[in-house]
Amino acid sequence: MAELPPRKRIEDVELLRALAHPLRSALLHHLTAVGPRTASECAEAVGSTASNCSWHLRQLAQYGLVERAEGEDGRERPWRARQVGLELGELADDPARRAAQLGVVGAQLTHEQELTQRYLDSLDDLSPAWRAATGLSTYALRVTPEELTRLTDAIDALVRPYVGAIRTDAPPDAASVHVGLRAFPRIEHSGKAEA
Repeated sequence: MAELPPRKRIEDVELLRALAHPLRSALLHHLTAVGPRTASECAEAVGSTASNCSWHLRQLAQYGLVERAEGEDGRERPWRARQVGLELGELADDPARRAAQLGVVGAQLTHEQELTQRYLDSLDDLSPAWRAATGLSTYALRVTPEELTRLTDAIDALVRPYVGAIRTDAPPDAASVHVGLRAFPRIEHSGKAEA
């Protein structure tokens, strides 16, 4: 298997703030999931207008996260994601950078919750095969920080070859699927970690 492109590590506070914008986050996730799309197609998918999406796509392009792709008809050129994943790194000590990082995480969690709710609302429209293939699992693990790092790295290595923006061998009946992973110490109501 070919080596997968690396994630883009985001350290610039301005870029983090740009990514914390819910529409920009949704646009970038959409392009990563489904491949090149026009601003009009993006607007339909994320619930906005084509002109609004076009403006935000140009903003993402200024940061090198999306770029124009070749169109089929030459009239409206689609946009495509330039990255196949972003890495925020450890939460920063610097308050401005940490706030920007948390803004990105908040936008991602909101987007993930919206996708989950849309899925649940559409269960009756899905084929039995897709309903059976869906996995909504939670686990309560007891691990060390090193074990958790190894586990999330192993899951990443397993999942990344299927990322829509880079998969070239997808069968014709493949569809865009959302997979999210959250792995963190469990904090109880008392505010203390169970670790």
